[in-house]
Amino acid sequence: MKLRLTFLLFLTMSCNALFGQVESGKTGAWYMYFFDHQFKSSAFGFQGDVQYRNWNLAGDLEQLLLRSGVTYRPKGVNAKFTLGYAHITTGAFGDSDDTSVESRIYQEALLPHKLGNRVYLTHRFRYEQRFVEDQDFRTRYRYNLFMNIPLNKSNLEKDAFYAALYNELFVNGQHDIGDGRSVAFFDRNRTYLGIGYVLKPGMKFQLGWMNQKTNSIGKAQLQLSFHHNF
Repeated sequence: MKLRLTFLLFLTMSCNALFGQVESGKTGAWYMYFFDHQFKSSAFGFQGDVQYRNWNLAGDLEQLLLRSGVTYRPKGVNAKFTLGYAHITTGAFGDSDDTSVESRIYQEALLPHKLGNRVYLTHRFRYEQRFVEDQDFRTRYRYNLFMNIPLNKSNLEKDAFYAALYNELFVNGQHDIGDGRSVAFFDRNRTYLGIGYVLKPGMKFQLGWMNQKTNSIGKAQLQLSFHHNF
């Protein structure tokens, strides 16, 4: 019980500490739900996520991302492969209500493994085919390295607190995007540090801070996420 109260106190203090930054326009907030389901006696399942991203703490829409896909876990191999689709609505910064839409097909390979007794590592490779409003067809390559480290227990089990870290690199597949416009081959990089709590098997919460950098800007994001395997 003391551990749970400590975690809730940490959530409250972190949100309050970041609020001043949000008002200054330096920090946004992403609220996320991730789900994963494996069909019984089958190598197939499905996964996806819903993300509500804000330019500020709440209310100024940056993106609404809806993503889901069919998964396949080969027998005898510790890997998961996904073929999926995402729909993204992107809002303009500030008072404008203008939005743009993107449809995205993606293929993904997830390769988890354990380093020693406590370090959980996962490699994620993702290839995207992007249909962005008012742009030519685009592709993008992504690589993410996740690391979870239990703090008060030896495994990610019920009532475990854990450190959660990741770094993700995005690389564009094309330079020209139509009408004389272009983008750099380096798209962005995301670095994340957070703390997680395992409520029970298949249910985890995370609160953390992510810094996203492109060639032109860097922006901090508060991230609150729920990870649900059922």
